[in-house]
Amino acid sequence: MKKLIVLLLIGFLGWKGYGKYQAYTLAANGAVVAEASESRQDGTLWKGPSTTASRFTCDGRTHCSQMTSCEEATFFLKNCPGVKMDGNNDGVPCEQQWCH
Repeated sequence: MKKLIVLLLIGFLGWKGYGKYQAYTLAANGAVVAEASESRQDGTLWKGPSTTASRFTCDGRTHCSQMTSCEEATFFLKNCPGVKMDGNNDGVPCEQQWCH
């Protein structure tokens, strides 16, 4: 009987401890994701998409090889977080492929 009570107590403590651990790791990961999604390659903060209507939407593409025009690459650079299209940080994306 003592073994059963001890086993149940250990199981309960493990269950509660795992719940606290899981909440802690989710909170820590959420902070990292939020920080990564708000910062841009040039060090400025991303303020969200512009309010003007556009033919393009932020759909997760980040590289010049995924673009189809200079206009599209410029939209992504100005409006989408985490893009990797302006290697020299001069504000002109995809200079070798689209925006000569």
